[in-house]
Amino acid sequence: MKPQVKADLAMLLVTLFWGSSYLFMQMGLKDLETFNLIAIRFGIAFFLAAAIFRRRLRGTSRKTLGHAFVLGTILFGVFVTVTNGVKSTTASQAGFLVSLTVIFVPLLSILLRNRPEKRVFVGAGLAMVGIGLLTLNSELHISQGDVLCIAGALCYATHITITGRWAAFSDTIQLGIYQLGFTALLGLLFSCLFESPALPHSTEGWVAVLALSVLCSAIGFVVQTVAQKYTTPTHTGLIFSLEPVFAALFAFLFAGETLTVRGYIGAALVLLSVLIAELDVSKWLRGKRQTGVSA
Repeated sequence: MKPQVKADLAMLLVTLFWGSSYLFMQMGLKDLETFNLIAIRFGIAFFLAAAIFRRRLRGTSRKTLGHAFVLGTILFGVFVTVTNGVKSTTASQAGFLVSLTVIFVPLLSILLRNRPEKRVFVGAGLAMVGIGLLTLNSELHISQGDVLCIAGALCYATHITITGRWAAFSDTIQLGIYQLGFTALLGLLFSCLFESPALPHSTEGWVAVLALSVLCSAIGFVVQTVAQKYTTPTHTGLIFSLEPVFAALFAFLFAGETLTVRGYIGAALVLLSVLIAELDVSKWLRGKRQTGVSA
């Protein structure tokens, strides 16, 4: 099996884990409050990832720690909004809304004077229609949970954009691991200030916390970092676009969640918008024509 095929399969596994995270967050919130869940999830993930890459953490620079603190703070914002969001929306709907990150990333690049390609604007327009069908009720109101999930997608897009700019100046493994630690510390701080920190008190709560910590955070981070060395950004983006599909599948199989017909149409449009933003169809067609000519 070719290295890129192995890498793509590994990324598919990571996407499967991340698709399950929305359901696990809902499960974990039955035992723990928002900041408490974030603290435990990222604390376990940090210690596990640090143990795996302990040799890489030697000689970490102050600049890397500074960058990791900023990224950890943004990541904390991502999971505060998304974790609160799944309290008042469905796991499947949350998955589709958070996938809008793929649309927001190139749009944010406008602020950096990098104009995105036309297909991104097409995808953004289609996404807006999809969001409307997926979230607006008969009174044209959108729920607080849906707004928080969209805000989470915007925060995550900011995180990805800044990471891309700083990756060249830091060890990416160190950056990734320490940001998990700072996210956990912020979760613990806010939990101590506004909540009553505790451990899960049920089997379901522990299953949720360990799945989020080990599968969705620690293993997900490690596998993604290694796999991206052997596959292309286009393959990565397309595979990650399956996350909301997995989220909806897990929500249906284990929580019995379903969407309305209008909701399914909206979800399909959101997914299509992500694919349009990621896949350069014209370039693919030109490549096919050139291959046909050369043959």
